[in-house]
Amino acid sequence: MNDHLVILIRSFSAFFILMIIGRILGKQTLSNMNFHEFVTAVILGAMAANFAFNEKIEVIHLLIALSVFTITSYVLAKLFLKFRSFKMWTEGTPTVLIEGGLILEDNLKKNNMTLDSLNQQLREKDIFNVEEVEYALLEINGKLSAQKKKELQAVTLKDLQLNAGNAPQFPIELVIDGQLLHGNLDSNHISESWMNSQLKARGKKLEDVFYAVKGSNGQLYVDDYKDNIQHPIDME
Repeated sequence: MNDHLVILIRSFSAFFILMIIGRILGKQTLSNMNFHEFVTAVILGAMAANFAFNEKIEVIHLLIALSVFTITSYVLAKLFLKFRSFKMWTEGTPTVLIEGGLILEDNLKKNNMTLDSLNQQLREKDIFNVEEVEYALLEINGKLSAQKKKELQAVTLKDLQLNAGNAPQFPIELVIDGQLLHGNLDSNHISESWMNSQLKARGKKLEDVFYAVKGSNGQLYVDDYKDNIQHPIDME
């Protein structure tokens, strides 16, 4: 068979194999790539590229190698859903770079991030003055999340009904996947009994709660495992 035709067929095959793997691993891999997903993507891409141009690589060897990395990535993703502590150990946690309007220089250094880089990412969010920022977090995917100071935030109808004198508060996660985040409770002087009473007032138990966060307005937001939606929408 003509060498050019062989390379053409192998290239198309590699492309469609990666398409299938991407479908298996899911949308999260494409949107917010974390450490293990980044490593997997680099390796899978390199293997597929080699298969397309290196005729010495046998198809069966490629399929075995791709299967190993695909299954490993898939299993890790499932473990992250089941064990949050394992996820935090492998991927790390978001880092606070600005708190209460103050830049945390030590956290910048820990993440090998310069002030120029911080300002660049803020400008990408249409924030050209660091003094406008109340909180800024470096997410585990390397992206920056920023919250402007209260007086600079866009006003909504709900804001007009709130007491303007209330100091802004950063949202506090209290429950994830049915588990109390005791570290967040302790660091923010929130008692477990208060949390239980809030859930009891809503007729809920801890094991029913998928996610609970104390919002910037001081109110508790609770999301159950059961959403009671008959036909959830998923855009395919």
